[in-house]
Amino acid sequence: MLEINTNIEKPYTPTPPLGGRGGVIETIDLTKCFGNFTAVDHISFSVEKGEIFGFLGANGAGKTTAMRMLCGLSKPTAGQGFVAGYDIARQPEQVKKNIGYMSQKFSLYEDLTVKENMRLFAGIYGVKENLILPKIDETLSKLGLTAEANTLVKKLPLGWKQKLSFSVAIFHEPQIVFLDEPTGGVDPITRRQFWKMIYEAAERGITVFVTTHYMDEAEYCRRVSIMVDGRIDALDTPANLRAQFHAENMDEVFTKLARKATRIES
Repeated sequence: MLEINTNIEKPYTPTPPLGGRGGVIETIDLTKCFGNFTAVDHISFSVEKGEIFGFLGANGAGKTTAMRMLCGLSKPTAGQGFVAGYDIARQPEQVKKNIGYMSQKFSLYEDLTVKENMRLFAGIYGVKENLILPKIDETLSKLGLTAEANTLVKKLPLGWKQKLSFSVAIFHEPQIVFLDEPTGGVDPITRRQFWKMIYEAAERGITVFVTTHYMDEAEYCRRVSIMVDGRIDALDTPANLRAQFHAENMDEVFTKLARKATRIES
């Protein structure tokens, strides 16, 4: 998956929170402050291997700040976080080597071809040279993009771009992939196709940590957390959350919790 570096630190083994389950993502009172403003306020949760975990919250709830910490891009102010066994504060570079990431904005290079993008990111992710071209051919065939291999990415429809971006994010078979609003702006058919890809990745053991504003997509997750004003106010399966809040769907659950919010920006 990655080039072997004999100097790489061994994963730090945390004390498992939440009843000792020990997941591939663990947080214990994870906190992030900017001056006097607490963007993420002592959140604790665990995500298991191969789980599709929905991380929801209205704008300003703190979910993007939390995700940045989990990806090793921002250091916590307090608390602990472990991703793929690595401490997000002490070992951020090791965290980055074991995850994939797809932003809400299309993140590939539009002035490169489809194949050039895939080859570039395969190299960045450390995929062995002899595995790159066979994996590219396999991925393009699966996406139905073989004929577009030499097409500039900027000429692709948005739905194809998003599916390509996801495929690149998991090209190196990471332990975890973080998806930030991955289906924003795409049509319903493409959204269903995209979620089929998510399920296939989870079946291969890749943990999927996803944020979305589409509450029907929250139903596809094994468990869902909902942040309000920097705290996790609810965390359970969609079915249990609907029962707990006497709601017909996740949109009702989300609305009931979001109404409690008192801040606008995180």
